[in-house]
Amino acid sequence: MKNRVLTGDRVTGKLHLGHYAGSLKNRVALQEEHECFVMLADVQALTTHFERSELISCSLKEMALDYLAAGIDPNKTSIFIQSMVPEIAELTMFFSMLVTVNTLRHNPTVKAESKGAGLDELYYGFLGYPVSQAADIAFCKATLIPVGEDQLPHLELARKVVRRFNELYKPVLVEPQALISEVPRLVGTDGEAKMSKSLGNAIELDCSAEELALKLRKAKTDPARIHKNDPGHPDICPIYAYHGAFRPEGAVEIRENCEAGTIGCSACKEKLRLALEGLLAPMRERRVDYAARPRDIDDILQAGTAEVRRIAAVTMGEVREAMGLDYFGRSR
Repeated sequence: MKNRVLTGDRVTGKLHLGHYAGSLKNRVALQEEHECFVMLADVQALTTHFERSELISCSLKEMALDYLAAGIDPNKTSIFIQSMVPEIAELTMFFSMLVTVNTLRHNPTVKAESKGAGLDELYYGFLGYPVSQAADIAFCKATLIPVGEDQLPHLELARKVVRRFNELYKPVLVEPQALISEVPRLVGTDGEAKMSKSLGNAIELDCSAEELALKLRKAKTDPARIHKNDPGHPDICPIYAYHGAFRPEGAVEIRENCEAGTIGCSACKEKLRLALEGLLAPMRERRVDYAARPRDIDDILQAGTAEVRRIAAVTMGEVREAMGLDYFGRSR
Protein backbone atom coordinates (compact mmCIF):
# COMPACT_ATOMS: atom_id res chain seq x y z
CA MET A 1 0.00 0.00 0.00
CA LYS A 2 1.11 3.54 -0.67
CA ASN A 3 2.20 5.73 2.21
CA ARG A 4 0.28 8.93 2.82
CA VAL A 5 2.71 11.85 2.85
CA LEU A 6 1.90 15.28 4.30
CA THR A 7 4.05 18.37 3.82
CA GLY A 8 3.43 22.09 3.62
CA ASP A 9 4.65 25.64 4.04
CA ARG A 10 3.62 28.64 6.07
CA VAL A 11 2.07 31.16 3.70
CA THR A 12 4.40 34.11 4.11
CA GLY A 13 5.70 34.83 0.59
CA LYS A 14 7.12 33.42 -2.60
CA LEU A 15 9.37 30.39 -2.47
CA HIS A 16 13.08 30.42 -3.26
CA LEU A 17 15.97 28.06 -4.01
CA GLY A 18 16.27 27.16 -0.33
CA HIS A 19 12.71 25.85 -0.39
CA TYR A 20 13.36 23.93 -3.60
CA ALA A 21 16.50 22.22 -2.29
CA GLY A 22 14.99 21.65 1.13
CA SER A 23 11.55 20.30 0.24
CA LEU A 24 10.05 20.95 -3.19
CA LYS A 25 12.47 18.72 -5.10
CA ASN A 26 11.71 15.90 -2.70
CA ARG A 27 7.94 16.43 -2.95
CA VAL A 28 8.02 16.18 -6.73
CA ALA A 29 9.76 12.80 -6.41
CA LEU A 30 7.51 11.52 -3.61
CA GLN A 31 4.29 12.12 -5.56
CA GLU A 32 5.37 9.45 -8.04
CA GLU A 33 5.30 6.74 -5.37
CA HIS A 34 2.96 7.88 -2.59
CA GLU A 35 -0.37 9.56 -1.89
CA CYS A 36 0.71 13.14 -1.24
CA PHE A 37 -0.89 16.16 0.40
CA VAL A 38 0.65 19.63 0.41
CA MET A 39 -0.79 22.18 2.83
CA LEU A 40 -0.82 25.93 2.38
CA ALA A 41 -0.48 26.64 6.10
CA ASP A 42 -2.19 30.01 6.36
CA VAL A 43 -3.32 29.48 9.97
CA GLN A 44 0.21 28.66 11.08
CA ALA A 45 1.45 31.76 9.28
CA LEU A 46 -0.72 33.80 11.63
CA THR A 47 1.48 32.75 14.58
CA THR A 48 4.04 35.33 13.44
CA HIS A 49 2.05 37.42 10.96
CA PHE A 50 -1.29 37.93 12.73
CA GLU A 51 -0.85 41.71 12.54
CA ARG A 52 -0.24 41.51 8.78
CA SER A 53 -2.84 39.04 7.61
CA GLU A 54 -3.03 40.79 4.23
CA LEU A 55 0.43 39.35 3.51
CA ILE A 56 -1.00 35.87 3.82
CA SER A 57 -3.92 36.43 1.45
CA CYS A 58 -1.61 38.04 -1.11
CA SER A 59 0.94 35.23 -0.85
CA LEU A 60 -1.37 32.24 -1.09
CA LYS A 61 -1.87 32.22 -4.87
CA GLU A 62 1.80 33.07 -5.47
CA MET A 63 2.86 30.08 -3.39
CA ALA A 64 0.41 27.84 -5.22
CA LEU A 65 1.99 29.00 -8.48
CA ASP A 66 5.43 28.15 -7.09
CA TYR A 67 4.24 24.63 -6.26
CA LEU A 68 2.82 24.05 -9.73
CA ALA A 69 5.81 25.61 -11.46
CA ALA A 70 8.21 23.42 -9.47
CA GLY A 71 6.48 20.31 -10.77
CA ILE A 72 3.89 19.40 -8.14
CA ASP A 73 1.15 17.71 -10.14
CA PRO A 74 -2.42 18.38 -8.91
CA ASN A 75 -3.43 15.05 -10.43
CA LYS A 76 -1.02 13.27 -8.08
CA THR A 77 -0.87 15.65 -5.10
CA SER A 78 -3.75 17.32 -3.27
CA ILE A 79 -2.86 20.96 -2.60
CA PHE A 80 -5.14 22.36 0.10
CA ILE A 81 -5.69 25.44 2.25
CA GLN A 82 -5.37 24.83 5.99
CA SER A 83 -7.96 27.35 7.17
CA MET A 84 -10.59 25.84 4.86
CA VAL A 85 -10.42 22.50 6.70
CA PRO A 86 -12.22 23.26 10.00
CA GLU A 87 -11.71 19.66 11.15
CA ILE A 88 -8.04 20.52 11.74
CA ALA A 89 -9.04 23.25 14.21
CA GLU A 90 -11.42 20.85 15.94
CA LEU A 91 -8.74 18.18 16.31
CA THR A 92 -6.28 20.82 17.52
CA MET A 93 -8.65 21.63 20.38
CA PHE A 94 -9.03 17.97 21.32
CA PHE A 95 -5.25 17.46 21.19
CA SER A 96 -4.65 20.54 23.36
CA MET A 97 -6.17 18.60 26.27
CA LEU A 98 -3.37 16.04 25.97
CA VAL A 99 -0.33 18.37 26.05
CA THR A 100 0.93 20.34 29.05
CA VAL A 101 2.06 23.96 28.83
CA ASN A 102 5.38 22.90 30.29
CA THR A 103 5.95 20.49 27.41
CA LEU A 104 5.34 23.27 24.90
CA ARG A 105 7.56 25.77 26.69
CA HIS A 106 10.46 23.32 26.65
CA ASN A 107 10.08 22.38 22.99
CA PRO A 108 13.45 23.38 21.44
CA THR A 109 11.87 24.32 18.11
CA VAL A 110 9.39 26.67 19.82
CA LYS A 111 12.28 28.26 21.71
CA ALA A 112 14.35 28.74 18.56
CA GLU A 113 11.47 30.05 16.45
CA SER A 114 10.23 32.46 19.11
CA LYS A 115 13.74 33.87 19.43
CA GLY A 116 14.04 34.13 15.65
CA ALA A 117 10.69 35.92 15.45
CA GLY A 118 11.78 38.37 18.16
CA LEU A 119 8.80 37.58 20.40
CA ASP A 120 9.18 38.93 23.93
CA GLU A 121 6.04 37.12 25.02
CA LEU A 122 4.59 33.88 23.69
CA TYR A 123 1.06 34.15 22.37
CA TYR A 124 -1.24 31.20 22.94
CA GLY A 125 -1.34 30.46 19.21
CA PHE A 126 2.44 30.47 18.89
CA LEU A 127 2.98 28.35 21.99
CA GLY A 128 0.40 25.85 20.76
CA TYR A 129 1.88 25.70 17.26
CA PRO A 130 3.22 22.12 17.79
CA VAL A 131 -0.25 20.96 18.85
CA SER A 132 -1.74 22.44 15.70
CA GLN A 133 0.98 20.74 13.69
CA ALA A 134 0.11 17.41 15.33
CA ALA A 135 -3.50 17.89 14.19
CA ASP A 136 -2.30 18.77 10.67
CA ILE A 137 -0.62 15.38 10.54
CA ALA A 138 -3.22 13.25 12.29
CA PHE A 139 -6.42 14.49 10.65
CA CYS A 140 -5.54 12.79 7.36
CA LYS A 141 -3.74 9.84 9.00
CA ALA A 142 -0.44 10.71 7.34
CA THR A 143 2.10 7.92 7.65
CA LEU A 144 5.25 9.69 6.40
CA ILE A 145 6.32 13.24 7.23
CA PRO A 146 9.36 14.69 5.42
CA VAL A 147 11.27 16.72 8.00
CA GLY A 148 14.64 18.27 8.64
CA GLU A 149 16.54 17.68 11.84
CA ASP A 150 15.23 20.95 13.33
CA GLN A 151 11.61 19.79 12.97
CA LEU A 152 12.05 16.43 14.70
CA PRO A 153 10.89 17.75 18.12
CA HIS A 154 7.58 18.81 16.55
CA LEU A 155 7.11 15.42 14.93
CA GLU A 156 8.00 13.55 18.11
CA LEU A 157 5.38 15.56 19.98
CA ALA A 158 2.83 14.65 17.30
CA ARG A 159 3.72 10.98 17.73
CA LYS A 160 3.30 11.23 21.50
CA VAL A 161 -0.07 12.97 21.18
CA VAL A 162 -1.34 10.30 18.79
CA ARG A 163 -0.12 7.52 21.09
CA ARG A 164 -1.75 9.21 24.08
CA PHE A 165 -5.05 9.59 22.22
CA ASN A 166 -5.05 5.97 21.01
CA GLU A 167 -4.25 4.65 24.50
CA LEU A 168 -6.79 6.87 26.26
CA TYR A 169 -9.71 6.34 23.87
CA LYS A 170 -9.42 3.96 20.94
CA PRO A 171 -6.63 3.29 18.38
CA VAL A 172 -8.14 5.19 15.47
CA LEU A 173 -5.24 7.52 14.62
CA VAL A 174 -1.98 6.70 12.84
CA GLU A 175 1.40 7.34 14.45
CA PRO A 176 3.47 9.12 11.77
CA GLN A 177 7.03 8.26 10.84
CA ALA A 178 9.76 10.74 9.96
CA LEU A 179 11.19 10.77 6.48
CA ILE A 180 14.55 12.43 7.04
CA SER A 181 16.67 13.46 4.09
CA GLU A 182 19.95 15.28 3.98
CA VAL A 183 18.86 18.84 3.30
CA PRO A 184 21.59 21.27 2.24
CA ARG A 185 21.58 24.41 4.36
CA LEU A 186 21.73 27.28 1.91
CA VAL A 187 23.12 30.54 3.19
CA GLY A 188 21.68 33.55 1.39
CA THR A 189 23.51 35.56 -1.22
CA ASP A 190 24.76 37.87 1.54
CA GLY A 191 26.82 34.99 2.90
CA GLU A 192 25.59 35.66 6.42
CA ALA A 193 22.12 34.30 7.12
CA LYS A 194 19.82 31.51 5.96
CA MET A 195 18.20 32.31 2.62
CA SER A 196 15.10 34.40 3.29
CA LYS A 197 13.04 36.78 1.21
CA SER A 198 12.57 39.10 4.20
CA LEU A 199 16.35 39.49 4.47
CA GLY A 200 16.71 40.26 0.77
CA ASN A 201 19.25 37.47 0.28
CA ALA A 202 17.08 34.96 -1.59
CA ILE A 203 16.93 33.78 -5.18
CA GLU A 204 13.21 33.33 -5.83
CA LEU A 205 11.97 30.53 -8.05
CA ASP A 206 10.28 33.03 -10.37
CA CYS A 207 13.29 35.30 -10.87
CA SER A 208 14.18 36.14 -14.46
CA ALA A 209 17.41 35.12 -16.17
CA GLU A 210 18.65 38.70 -15.77
CA GLU A 211 17.78 38.78 -12.07
CA LEU A 212 19.50 35.44 -11.54
CA ALA A 213 22.72 36.68 -13.19
CA LEU A 214 22.67 39.89 -11.16
CA LYS A 215 22.04 38.15 -7.82
CA LEU A 216 24.86 35.68 -8.44
CA ARG A 217 27.24 38.42 -9.57
CA LYS A 218 26.66 40.27 -6.29
CA ALA A 219 26.65 37.14 -4.12
CA LYS A 220 29.35 36.85 -1.46
CA THR A 221 31.97 34.15 -1.84
CA ASP A 222 34.92 32.92 0.25
CA PRO A 223 35.72 35.88 2.54
CA ALA A 224 39.29 34.58 3.07
CA ARG A 225 40.14 34.61 -0.63
CA ILE A 226 41.59 37.91 -1.78
CA HIS A 227 43.14 37.25 -5.19
CA LYS A 228 41.95 35.09 -8.08
CA ASN A 229 44.81 32.61 -7.78
CA ASP A 230 44.70 32.34 -3.99
CA PRO A 231 43.78 28.88 -2.67
CA GLY A 232 40.07 28.92 -1.78
CA HIS A 233 38.09 27.44 1.09
CA PRO A 234 34.95 25.82 -0.37
CA ASP A 235 33.48 24.88 3.00
CA ILE A 236 32.99 28.53 3.94
CA CYS A 237 31.87 29.68 0.50
CA PRO A 238 28.08 29.98 -0.03
CA ILE A 239 28.50 29.50 -3.78
CA TYR A 240 30.15 26.13 -3.28
CA ALA A 241 27.15 25.01 -1.19
CA TYR A 242 24.93 25.93 -4.15
CA HIS A 243 27.08 23.76 -6.42
CA GLY A 244 26.58 20.84 -4.05
CA ALA A 245 22.80 21.38 -4.03
CA PHE A 246 22.14 22.13 -7.71
CA ARG A 247 25.03 20.62 -9.71
CA PRO A 248 26.46 17.86 -7.50
CA GLU A 249 28.02 16.15 -10.49
CA GLY A 250 30.49 19.04 -10.80
CA ALA A 251 31.00 19.87 -7.14
CA VAL A 252 34.12 17.73 -6.68
CA GLU A 253 35.84 19.45 -9.62
CA ILE A 254 34.88 22.87 -8.25
CA ARG A 255 36.32 21.97 -4.85
CA GLU A 256 39.60 20.74 -6.31
CA ASN A 257 40.05 23.76 -8.57
CA CYS A 258 39.03 26.20 -5.84
CA GLU A 259 41.46 24.76 -3.32
CA ALA A 260 44.20 24.80 -5.94
CA GLY A 261 43.43 28.40 -6.94
CA THR A 262 42.91 27.40 -10.59
CA ILE A 263 39.38 28.74 -10.92
CA GLY A 264 38.25 32.24 -10.08
CA CYS A 265 34.98 33.17 -8.37
CA SER A 266 33.50 34.64 -11.56
CA ALA A 267 34.06 31.42 -13.50
CA CYS A 268 32.71 29.40 -10.58
CA LYS A 269 29.56 31.55 -10.49
CA GLU A 270 29.08 31.21 -14.23
CA LYS A 271 29.03 27.42 -14.02
CA LEU A 272 26.43 27.72 -11.27
CA ARG A 273 24.38 30.24 -13.25
CA LEU A 274 24.11 27.85 -16.20
CA ALA A 275 22.94 25.03 -13.93
CA LEU A 276 20.38 27.21 -12.16
CA GLU A 277 19.09 28.63 -15.41
CA GLY A 278 18.55 25.08 -16.63
CA LEU A 279 16.49 24.43 -13.48
CA LEU A 280 14.51 27.67 -13.37
CA ALA A 281 13.72 28.16 -17.08
CA PRO A 282 11.14 25.31 -17.23
CA MET A 283 9.64 26.59 -13.98
CA ARG A 284 9.17 30.03 -15.50
CA GLU A 285 7.37 28.51 -18.47
CA ARG A 286 5.01 26.49 -16.28
CA ARG A 287 4.40 29.48 -14.04
CA VAL A 288 3.46 31.72 -16.99
CA ASP A 289 1.13 29.02 -18.30
CA TYR A 290 -0.69 28.62 -14.98
CA ALA A 291 -0.72 32.37 -14.25
CA ALA A 292 -2.61 32.89 -17.51
CA ARG A 293 -5.33 30.57 -16.17
CA PRO A 294 -6.16 31.92 -12.69
CA ARG A 295 -9.52 30.15 -12.61
CA ASP A 296 -7.73 26.81 -13.05
CA ILE A 297 -5.60 27.58 -9.99
CA ASP A 298 -8.77 28.24 -7.98
CA ASP A 299 -10.19 24.94 -9.21
CA ILE A 300 -7.01 23.09 -8.21
CA LEU A 301 -7.05 24.53 -4.69
CA GLN A 302 -10.77 23.96 -4.25
CA ALA A 303 -10.55 20.38 -5.51
CA GLY A 304 -7.58 19.61 -3.27
CA THR A 305 -9.30 21.13 -0.25
CA ALA A 306 -12.54 19.26 -0.98
CA GLU A 307 -10.67 15.95 -1.16
CA VAL A 308 -8.93 16.66 2.12
CA ARG A 309 -12.20 17.64 3.82
CA ARG A 310 -13.71 14.32 2.74
CA ILE A 311 -10.87 12.47 4.44
CA ALA A 312 -11.01 14.78 7.47
CA ALA A 313 -14.74 14.15 7.96
CA VAL A 314 -14.15 10.40 8.15
CA THR A 315 -11.28 10.80 10.62
CA MET A 316 -13.18 13.19 12.87
CA GLY A 317 -16.19 10.89 12.88
CA GLU A 318 -13.93 8.15 14.24
CA VAL A 319 -12.33 10.57 16.71
CA ARG A 320 -15.66 11.74 18.13
CA GLU A 321 -16.93 8.17 18.38
CA ALA A 322 -13.74 7.11 20.19
CA MET A 323 -14.13 9.97 22.66
CA GLY A 324 -17.81 9.33 23.24
CA LEU A 325 -18.74 12.68 21.67
CA ASP A 326 -20.75 11.18 18.84
CA TYR A 327 -24.02 11.89 20.65
CA PHE A 328 -26.53 11.18 17.91
CA GLY A 329 -24.70 8.62 15.84
CA ARG A 330 -22.30 9.00 12.93
CA SER A 331 -25.05 8.41 10.38
CA ARG A 332 -26.67 11.71 11.36
